[in-house]
Amino acid sequence: MSNQVTNNIVMIRPARFYFNCETAVNNHYQNSDDENIETINERAVKEFDLLAKKISEKGVKVNIIQDTYEPSTPDSVFPNNWFSSHDEGILFFYPMFANNRREELKKFREKLYDIIKRESLKIVDYSLKVNDNTFLEGTGSIVLDRKNKKAYCSLSQRSDEKLFKIFCKEIGYKPVIFSSFQDGEQIYHTNVMMSIGENRAIVCFECIPEKIERENLRNELEESGKEIIEISLEQVKKFLGNTLELMGENKKRFIVMSKTAYDSLNEEQKEKILKDTEIVYSDVKTIEFYGGGSARCMIGEIF
Repeated sequence: MSNQVTNNIVMIRPARFYFNCETAVNNHYQNSDDENIETINERAVKEFDLLAKKISEKGVKVNIIQDTYEPSTPDSVFPNNWFSSHDEGILFFYPMFANNRREELKKFREKLYDIIKRESLKIVDYSLKVNDNTFLEGTGSIVLDRKNKKAYCSLSQRSDEKLFKIFCKEIGYKPVIFSSFQDGEQIYHTNVMMSIGENRAIVCFECIPEKIERENLRNELEESGKEIIEISLEQVKKFLGNTLELMGENKKRFIVMSKTAYDSLNEEQKEKILKDTEIVYSDVKTIEFYGGGSARCMIGEIF
């Protein structure tokens, strides 16, 4: 059986983080203003460093790659979109929607190989699918139940159904497909509205308009023995769906989220999580505001 959580991650320290107009066309959680790019990046780096420190202090191996100023990759702080690694000994590379995000794979591929250092690693590279206007953005598009070999995908311009099914066949996972919306707009990444840990799933059913898809998602999670923590559409906006469970010292699991997400938890939700999982949270509001992604997006898992 595959492990659901890991104690080994990759994070990319930004060098030039700012509002990415290329991704904003379908990421409706991004915001822009007139603030100076250098000031934005300075705050983002501080937020990054504090989150990485908090995760490292829990006993996780945090491999930090420093981004370079050129070529400009404003979203490099979100490495989970261009790769995923698996206990099955497979490393996937993914086709990214935005042109300037495709540079991330070119920049960091060799550094990732250095970190993984795994013999007989099978590489599956979908990145050239961009030539067919086909996109699937890693564990942003795909939320994995590694224990039960299921993969969940909310379809969008960045999450192609056909390529998702090819991925599932390659790795031997059951595909669970649906569509989700917020304020009339398609949710761009599955990991905005759901996350899966060892024993539970945090999920917003309210954003899935089709009853059959909603019920199927619930049934698949329950069949896998996941305790479901339902979150609201408002909590999705607060990035409560964008969380990740990791393994710390003495195999103690903890869930990583932003302060924004943590502050949105109600007491019942908090109680359910704290039954067997600590919560580690950190303020990443600059990254959330301009980047439209949160704590989970900032972590690439190594299996």
